[in-house]
Amino acid sequence: MTRKITASCYMTIDGRGAFPKYLGSDRPPTNEPNEFWREFWFNRFDDVTTVIMGRRSFLGHRRVWSEKSRKKGDPQFMWDYSRFMDKVEKVCLSHRLKSTDWENTRIMKGDLSKIVAKLKKERGGNIIVEGGPRLVQEFMRQRLADDYLMLMQPVVFGQGPRYWGPMDEQLTLKILSSKVLEDGEVLLRYETVRKKLTKKDLLGS
Repeated sequence: MTRKITASCYMTIDGRGAFPKYLGSDRPPTNEPNEFWREFWFNRFDDVTTVIMGRRSFLGHRRVWSEKSRKKGDPQFMWDYSRFMDKVEKVCLSHRLKSTDWENTRIMKGDLSKIVAKLKKERGGNIIVEGGPRLVQEFMRQRLADDYLMLMQPVVFGQGPRYWGPMDEQLTLKILSSKVLEDGEVLLRYETVRKKLTKKDLLGS
C-alpha cells in the first residue's frame, strides 16, 4: 500500500500560520480535549507513523510537546499527545541542524521531491506534514501531498507567515469534507486532483 501524505494547515481566514486569540482560546484548560484537538489531532493518528517538519517547527515541537516538557498538572490528553510525538518517526528537514536528542528522529536534507519519494517507498503507515507555511507551500508547488487538512480560525489576523504564495501553475483540489467546530473554526479536507496523462502528454508534444 502506498503511504498517503497529508499536509496540515493551521491558519487564520487570511491564510496566516499564526496563533491569535479567538472565541474559545481564552477558555480555562480542561482535562478533556476539545473538538479541535479531537478532529485535528487524535482522530487522525491511528494510521500515522511519520511526521515531517521543518527545522523551526521541529524545534518548537520538541520544546513544547516532547514528554520531557510535560508538567505534573497537565491534562491526560496532553500526555497522550506527547507520548505519540515521542514514539512516532519524526523527519526534520534541515541543512543547519546536525543532531538532536529527540528520539526516533531523522534529519534529512536535499531535494524535497527525492526525500518524499524515499519516504513513500519505505515501510510504514501514513505521513503527516506538520511544518508550517513555508514547507506546506513547497508541497503544494511540487504536488507532493495527497491531501490537505485545513483548520481555519475565525480571525483575520493581518500578520505572520502566509500559507499562500506564488505558484508555477494552478493546483486543483477536490473537497472531501467540511465541518464547523464548536468555537467557529472550519475544518476542511481536500484531496489533490492529479492530472491523467494523455498520449500527447507522454509524447511531450
